[in-house]
Amino acid sequence: MYPAANPQAYDRAITVFSPDGRLFQVEYAKEAVRRGATAIGMVCEEGVVLVAYKNAPSKLLVPESMKKVFEIDTHIACTASGLIADARRLVDIARLEAQRHKLTYSEPASVESIAKNLTDLMQVYTQYGGIRPFGVSLLIAGVDSEPRLYEAEPSGALTGYKADAIGIGKKEVDEYFEKEYKESMKVDDAISLAVKALKKSGDLQIKPDTIEIAVATMKKKEFSVLSPKEVESYLK
Repeated sequence: MYPAANPQAYDRAITVFSPDGRLFQVEYAKEAVRRGATAIGMVCEEGVVLVAYKNAPSKLLVPESMKKVFEIDTHIACTASGLIADARRLVDIARLEAQRHKLTYSEPASVESIAKNLTDLMQVYTQYGGIRPFGVSLLIAGVDSEPRLYEAEPSGALTGYKADAIGIGKKEVDEYFEKEYKESMKVDDAISLAVKALKKSGDLQIKPDTIEIAVATMKKKEFSVLSPKEVESYLK
């Protein structure tokens, strides 16, 4: 049995494992995600829903400038928790890959292929010296042959979910979904459930301008972001 590892001896390089098999830089990146604002993704019978909380620490801040839901293609979007600057970089890469796929094959890219492409890149950033892991987790959602939701972690791990949360409220939201989530829900019910779960994730200022909601249905197969007025109707 190895003695407890001293992080200071092993956290200076991404390429060095500690004796107990840990990569501390990757764990630190995951900690950045755990401290981020809560974001939720959910698959339902009609499509897929993304709900993200925007933490506005100052009254002087313009909420519209804090974008938390990003469109990758018309039928694929994602939300993030952690370092949003890192998320924007990954989104740009995903958009290029979606365009490249469409030009090459004359058809939209599948949600899974875009998610795998991103996580392959995120994994590469855990293997080489002189770089750091992406300090962000993504919920990648979309509709192709069916609604799909994936979580991409800083380690490069990719996991499919029916309902999932990332960020500081993950534990509370996941526990709530374990009890209340049903695959047969309609879009309106899924949004309402996500908002209720968000309210349980901590003492948050839940207002129309601090929540971003995006929806894609199997009927339209494209994402739309709800207006503040539409968000307010779900908060009531």
